[in-house]
Amino acid sequence: MNTQSNAIPWSVDAQRIAPTVISATRPFYWSVRRELWENRSVYIAPLAVAAVTVFGYLIATMGYVMSTANLAQRRAALEGPYSFAMGLIMGTAFIVSIFYSLEALHGERRDRSILFWKSMPVSDLVVVLSKASIPLIVLPLLSFATVVVAELIMLSLASVVLMGSGLSVATLWTPVFQMSLMLLYHLVTVHMLWYAPMYGWLLLVSSWARRAAFLWAALPWLAIGVVEKIAFNTTHFAAWAGYRFSGDAAGGSFMGDNGSMDPLMHLTPGKFLITPGLWIGLAFFAACIIATARLRRYQGPI
Repeated sequence: MNTQSNAIPWSVDAQRIAPTVISATRPFYWSVRRELWENRSVYIAPLAVAAVTVFGYLIATMGYVMSTANLAQRRAALEGPYSFAMGLIMGTAFIVSIFYSLEALHGERRDRSILFWKSMPVSDLVVVLSKASIPLIVLPLLSFATVVVAELIMLSLASVVLMGSGLSVATLWTPVFQMSLMLLYHLVTVHMLWYAPMYGWLLLVSSWARRAAFLWAALPWLAIGVVEKIAFNTTHFAAWAGYRFSGDAAGGSFMGDNGSMDPLMHLTPGKFLITPGLWIGLAFFAACIIATARLRRYQGPI
C-alpha cells in the first residue's frame, strides 16, 4: 500500500517538473517580434511614405491630369510617378535600415535595458541574428509588399482616368509582373546580399561604440580614402566604395534610360553569384556578426 501511495505522487511531480521542449527557432522568432515591437519606425516609415505618395498621386489624377486636353500628356503624367514612388519607398527603407543598424545594440546599452534582456534565456548570437534580420530580410520584404500595394492602387486610379478618357488600360497593367519581378530581384541581390557587409559593420560599431556611433562607423573609411589620396594621389578606395555602395554588380541600376524596366537585360543571377565581391562581402558580414555577438556578451550598459 505504501509503495503504491508513494509512486503516484512521484510520477505526478516528475511530470510537473519535466522541462518543456522549446523549438530552436522559437527564441529567434520572438527576438524578431521584440525588435518590431520596440522599433515601430521599421514599418511605419515605409508605410507613411507610401501613403503620402498615393495621396499625391490621387491629387495629380484629379488636378493636372484632368486639366490637360492632350491625351498623350495625360497618359505620360499617369505612368511617370510609378518609378518615383518605387524609388522613394525603397530609399526610405534603406535609410531606416542604416539608422536601425547603428541604434540596434547601442540603444539597449544606453537605456540599460541590456541588463534585462541578458537575463532572458536567449543567446547573444540569436539576438544579434534577429537584429541583423531586420535590415536584411524584414525591411526589404516589407518595402516590396508596400511598393506592390501602392502601385496597384495607383494603377487602379490611373485605369479609371484612362477609361474615362476613352484610352486603353492594357499598357498600364501588362508590365506589372515584370516590374514586380525586377523589384524583388533588386531587393534580394542588392539590399539583402550586396549590402550585407555594410549592415554587419554597422551592427559591430553599434555593439562597441560608447557614443557617436555614426562617426565611428564612417570615419575609418573616410580616413582610408584621405590617406590614400594624400600619400599616393589616387582614389582607388573611393572608387571601390562607390562601386560597393551603388550595387551595380548586383543589378542595382535596374532602371533603363527611358524610365522603364528591362528584365531581360538586368536579370543576370548567374553572373551575380560568381562575383568575387559578393562572397568576400558575405564572409566579412559573417565575421562582423560573430564579433558583434562576442562583444555583446561582455559589453555592459553605457
